[in-house]
Amino acid sequence: MNQKERMLKGLPYKSWLDGLPEERKAARVRTREYNTLEPGDKERRNELIRETLGKTGEQIFIEAPFLCDYGRNIEVGENFYANFNLVILDVARVVIGDNVMIAPNVAIYTAGHPVHPVSRNSGYEYGIGITIGNNVWIGGNVVINPGVRIGDNVIIGAGSVVTKDIPDNLIAVGNPCRPVREITEEDRKYYYRDRVFDVDDY
Repeated sequence: MNQKERMLKGLPYKSWLDGLPEERKAARVRTREYNTLEPGDKERRNELIRETLGKTGEQIFIEAPFLCDYGRNIEVGENFYANFNLVILDVARVVIGDNVMIAPNVAIYTAGHPVHPVSRNSGYEYGIGITIGNNVWIGGNVVINPGVRIGDNVIIGAGSVVTKDIPDNLIAVGNPCRPVREITEEDRKYYYRDRVFDVDDY
């Protein structure tokens, strides 16, 4: 098993072997171009993001700048939107569902290093996959750590550090991120806290 295969299986691997530096460089070339495109160049923007990511829905938009390790290990569903400064360290798979919104300065980290300094200094690192469900809203400055699964219909509050799974239909906040309440049918009538919608076309 080569180092790339080890990486994708969640095993300890060395990131400077078996073509991995070349793959990271290729991703950086694509994201550099993406991040410096003219705002109106929609056609090239769409081409580049589809060349970079492993799988996408038809309707996706990622504001520049966007950074990733490989890109190919990222899958995003339909109607995906990410605001400025999304960073995804995709040494393992990152699977994101449909209708997901990501606020500015969000970091999704599948990558990690051993705890013990001798092990860490050996050069071995690892990646554990992250899954984000459908209809999820991730607030600004959120960090999502390796191995986390965020369920469907979840809101992650701004500034949270997600270290453990978050089940479906919850609002979760904090460092470490914890559920604070369930999302209910009653929430449908509000657009912000206690402010009620004055429209009915949603």
